[in-house]
Amino acid sequence: MADKAKPEYLWKDRKRYLGLPLSFTRYYIRDQRLYYSKGLFNTVEEELLLYRVLDIKLSRTLGDKLVGVGTITLFTADKTNTKLDLVRVKNPKQVRDMISRLVEAERARINIQGRELFGVSNPMDIDGDGIMDTIDGDIS
Repeated sequence: MADKAKPEYLWKDRKRYLGLPLSFTRYYIRDQRLYYSKGLFNTVEEELLLYRVLDIKLSRTLGDKLVGVGTITLFTADKTNTKLDLVRVKNPKQVRDMISRLVEAERARINIQGRELFGVSNPMDIDGDGIMDTIDGDIS
């Protein structure tokens, strides 16, 4: 009988209510991707490549602070989800810092620069029309 290896998660959690994981919204990080799924009977699962994360924001209400949770908002260069909320996750500061480190490590690993994330491939295309521009307007 073959021994099936369990997938190795770097982090996993659920959306929490009053600090308890009482929802069917799950988040986890594995293989340089963040996966999130919602639903019990009708389940939607999506993934986000970590290097596409542009900015991270942490917000906590007073109630969140009392039960040790917070919402992490990821602003991304992903076409389907430009803003992703990881709602009421446990230890949000540590999770935010971990995601930030993983994003930077993944960008360094695949040698991605900031302009590649925004879709600007040519630094001479000043106005973004896809045509290479020069300072004096003369292309020779």
